[in-house]
Amino acid sequence: MKIQSKHIIDWLAFSAEIFAEQQDFLTNLDRDIGDADHGLNMNRGFSAVNGKLPEIERQNISTILKNTGMILLSSVGGASGPLYGTLFIRASSAAGVKSELTLGEFLSCLQEGINGVISRGKAEQGDKTLCDVWVPVLNAAMNNLQLGMSSEDVLIAMEKDAVQAVNNTINMQAKKGRASYLGPRSIGHQDPGATSSWLIIKAMQKGFVG
Repeated sequence: MKIQSKHIIDWLAFSAEIFAEQQDFLTNLDRDIGDADHGLNMNRGFSAVNGKLPEIERQNISTILKNTGMILLSSVGGASGPLYGTLFIRASSAAGVKSELTLGEFLSCLQEGINGVISRGKAEQGDKTLCDVWVPVLNAAMNNLQLGMSSEDVLIAMEKDAVQAVNNTINMQAKKGRASYLGPRSIGHQDPGATSSWLIIKAMQKGFVG
């Protein structure tokens, strides 16, 4: 599989669609352990990204990712804007000027992106954040590629792994963000940031595979 600009555009368009559909779901999750605005913020951010797509759809992958990151930085409130913005901007730098990427190369770009998130947010796997989805899911995907799994099956597995990773956050105690103020009371609640990451990966699988 070769990832081209059209795949990235489809991924982002599906992300906007899914956040519009799941805004209330994310907000309800965030009401339990946060500011009750994560759904609104993610919908606003990706709606803004979607509105920009006709202007950048003919650009290379790096430019599309960078524009996405900049829009998320400016339009998504709370901690999510800087974190998701960083993910896309760092991934764009790793993509370089190539017009297409193998799935392995693209996943490496995303790994660079999440490394940027970890550096910026000072979060680690197990802290009940979006890192608890991206880190294990990307690691498993790269391992699956090395084992010879087809690109389509890797993407399908990524979405399934993301669901499990989100479920794993329920029994974690939050160590970062507003949820960390709750201490042990944050246990038993699904993390909103991890959930939005799963939705982005779900949209990716749909945009790349169909």
